[in-house]
Amino acid sequence: MKKLISLLLLFTFGLSSCEKDDICDANTPTTPRLVITFYDISNPTKTRNVSNLKVIGEGMDQGIVFNESLAVDDPLRYVTNGSSVMIPLKVNDTTTTFKFIYNSLSETPTTINTDVLKFNYSTQNVYVSRACGFKTTFQLRSTLPVVQTDPDGSIWMTEVDLENPNIEFENETHIKVYF
Repeated sequence: MKKLISLLLLFTFGLSSCEKDDICDANTPTTPRLVITFYDISNPTKTRNVSNLKVIGEGMDQGIVFNESLAVDDPLRYVTNGSSVMIPLKVNDTTTTFKFIYNSLSETPTTINTDVLKFNYSTQNVYVSRACGFKTTFQLRSTLPVVQTDPDGSIWMTEVDLENPNIEFENETHIKVYF
């Protein structure tokens, strides 16, 4: 009987030292991207699709990948035509600058228009879980969160409005752009 109890105790201690696998579930929210939605300036309640929009971060050559299924050398990989885009902000900085190139695939250079947006924010690291680690959330600064410049002199983004300064999730619009 003592041997059986000893064996059961040994077995119980052996099982208690096992842990479940630490795998971060793909559905776990991670560091959110900034969501920008585009609206028609003549009808501000209606969203509007951008044409061949390419977004290039400061210091980047190719731009943000919007179509991961395409080949690396395919220019359509870096272009979107939707009414909203999700762009990543730098987690180790308080500003991020992007060039938004409207109609970037045009054969006529005069129809290509570039605006530059600089986002000012603060960051906060939030513990998610042991398997996933930390995610970074962002708080767009209420005083001048977005600085718009235009290198070629013609602005295609007529108005840029802050909709939600707290960037914690990707299922809501943070910035509204009217054109």
